[in-house]
Amino acid sequence: MRRAAELSRWSGRVDADEGEAGRRWHQQVRALDTTQPPSPGVALLGFACDAGVARNQGRPGARDGPAALRAMLANLPLRRCRSIFDAGDVVCEAGPDGTAGLEDAQQEYAQAVEDLLAHGLLPLGLGGGHEIAFGSFQGLARHLAAALGHDRPPHIGIVNLDAHFDLRAGERPSSGTPFRQIAEDCAARGWPFRYCCLGVSDFANTEALFERARRLGVTWRRDEDMGPLALDATLSVLDAFVAGVEHVYLTICLDVLPAALAPGVSAPAARGVGLDVIEPLLDRVAASGRLRLADIAELNPHLDLDGRTARVAARLLGRVAEGASVHWQDLSGERR
Repeated sequence: MRRAAELSRWSGRVDADEGEAGRRWHQQVRALDTTQPPSPGVALLGFACDAGVARNQGRPGARDGPAALRAMLANLPLRRCRSIFDAGDVVCEAGPDGTAGLEDAQQEYAQAVEDLLAHGLLPLGLGGGHEIAFGSFQGLARHLAAALGHDRPPHIGIVNLDAHFDLRAGERPSSGTPFRQIAEDCAARGWPFRYCCLGVSDFANTEALFERARRLGVTWRRDEDMGPLALDATLSVLDAFVAGVEHVYLTICLDVLPAALAPGVSAPAARGVGLDVIEPLLDRVAASGRLRLADIAELNPHLDLDGRTARVAARLLGRVAEGASVHWQDLSGERR
């Protein structure tokens, strides 16, 4: 079920004495009105769902992630990104087993993403479990298919910052299956499947998953190979991947971060990849000019400590929005 944006949820500190330079996100965000052509900007779209986490035998609670993330985004200082819209939430209506309705929610989310892209906006998804990824990709795929017709397949690259491949087998979709589902969807369409997973843990993926990744031609880099001293090598892997595609879908699973930074997830990382590596990767994708949508997944406020995970999630999404706004300025020649 789609719920409209509620600006009453956006509140925070007001530094009136600082003037225009003291403004924050909650003072700038607007409810998206699709009857009026919006200016280029980011559109925040919530995916209030953890049915996929439940199916994946994880710890539920990510359904409340979008609200917790908005609360942290509200106080971000307003910098380059000044065109911010709230497109509301897609809410998974769960049945008695806690899992029903997932497929419907993914399709509704896909439609919302497609609509935002059609309006020239950059969708930023607020998860929710990582089952958000299948809906995100479907929305982008539909948009590009409509734009390109049958002339040729779009070259979409998925960049996933994650401790897990999320390529699991299974009859029903879950938070562990989205990229396998995307691979199958690409095969059915006759499209190439291009997937780069950065932060993979040897101790969080079975050999069956590594074998499936090899068979599908996945590009990956392990968490233990992504320390600060190896940043240049990691950026080279990312650059080579992005150079081979035309459109990038960026997705961030918060369990890629060390548990001390992101305790509020279903599966906290025993090692993880630090922000001193993650943030330059985000900057590189945003600067590519090929980013079409992004989302952040697995924020579980019920497992969070002092809002740590929500705080870092807001920082990462804010960074993506900032980087994308630089690209808009380069295209338009003016600040928005």
